[in-house]
Amino acid sequence: MNIEQARFNMIEQQIRPWNVLNDEVLRLLSVVKREDFVPLAHKALAFVDMEIPLGHGQTMLAPRLEARLLQDAAVRKHEKVLEIGAGSGYLTALLAHQAQRVIALEIDADLVKMARANLQKAGIHNAEVRQFDGAVGAAAEAPFDLIVIGGSVAEVPQSLLAQVKVGGRLLAIVGEDPVMCATLITRVNEAEFKTRTLWDSTAPALQNFPTPSRFHF
Repeated sequence: MNIEQARFNMIEQQIRPWNVLNDEVLRLLSVVKREDFVPLAHKALAFVDMEIPLGHGQTMLAPRLEARLLQDAAVRKHEKVLEIGAGSGYLTALLAHQAQRVIALEIDADLVKMARANLQKAGIHNAEVRQFDGAVGAAAEAPFDLIVIGGSVAEVPQSLLAQVKVGGRLLAIVGEDPVMCATLITRVNEAEFKTRTLWDSTAPALQNFPTPSRFHF
């Protein structure tokens, strides 16, 4: 496989058609080597439009989904970012290229080791991966300019919204199969949040996040 041709094809055939047109995002996707964040057994799938198994029932998001999240996150150089669900560390690396600092939470110990090794190999020094339940967040490090949830949640817990600084934002794929939507929540002031739905998609649900209660008749 010609890796650079496969990377080019991924960007031109999957990512651009999905309205990812930001030059900086496209540049990062060509520079950060996605194949280095894919488990060895699945290397051949690195540039395919699909979720890639990471083990322990977890997956790496499809390239177009990661690219769209990165574009909509609109990270700035001075920002401190919390990522929830580090997986293999690929989105962590992309965020770290744009942010001042990234703290990534991952609940699975094996994936924490994988992500740390991948980030070290990629020369990323402003991101750290911690083994922790992302549903709780990282209150001791709050507030954050940006929180990115790297999977889907049925609803965003208030405890996470409380960790967003005023003027900051939280980006997540919210909903339950088959109806989910990328959602950007901006903190307007101490008590007020503005929610904007961006695009429809589906993604694997993250562990331990609350699900809305339902009435049964």
